[in-house]
Amino acid sequence: MTIKELEERLKERGIVLTPRMAEQLDCYAVFLKEYNEKVNLTAITDYDEIIDKHFYDSLLAADGNMSGTLVDVGTGAGFPGVVLKIVFPDLHVILLEPLLKRCVFLELLIEKLELQGIEVVRVRGEEYSLAHREEYDYVTARAVTGMNKLIEICGAMVRMNGYFIAMRGKDGVTELEEASKAITAMGFEQKALREEELGGHEQRVIAYLQKIRKTPLKYPRKYNIMKKEPL
Repeated sequence: MTIKELEERLKERGIVLTPRMAEQLDCYAVFLKEYNEKVNLTAITDYDEIIDKHFYDSLLAADGNMSGTLVDVGTGAGFPGVVLKIVFPDLHVILLEPLLKRCVFLELLIEKLELQGIEVVRVRGEEYSLAHREEYDYVTARAVTGMNKLIEICGAMVRMNGYFIAMRGKDGVTELEEASKAITAMGFEQKALREEELGGHEQRVIAYLQKIRKTPLKYPRKYNIMKKEPL
């Protein structure tokens, strides 16, 4: 997918790329491709595939004209957080990433793209969640871990009536069904579900979970407990 093709696909979804946004996305793709030659950040290194399987995929999480605050848990090389920030500049974005090499890349990328209102925090999601309960309008995560653990890691950060946007693969519907008890325990209900297709027939399932009750203070638990005793 080229940037022009991305523009056309997004236009169908009601999202308009300005010339500046298109320039920033092009710069992002080129920088990621070059940086990845010395530091392994992604297995997807073809320019067109970066546009499709990273950028277009990230924007599948878009919920209308997004504004407010967003935390991206386990952002890796900035997906979906940096892409959403470029296309929705009114978002204040926090990128959570525990690996130093990825944080270094993200800081350089933010400087290169001249982005404001975005920060990188080197921390695990469950640790950040303990100090930032119910503060954010959106929390996103892109296929980071099992769904029942993921909602526990991310859910406490979402404010009342805010959304956790889970981006899953082809088995996403089944994963959500299996995590239904965890979703309810964390105070959420599923408001919408979309199934999309990327290049190469790769499947993406996006779930919009809205917080309708405060998350109990006992969550999130330590990660080793989540693994042994999943919700």
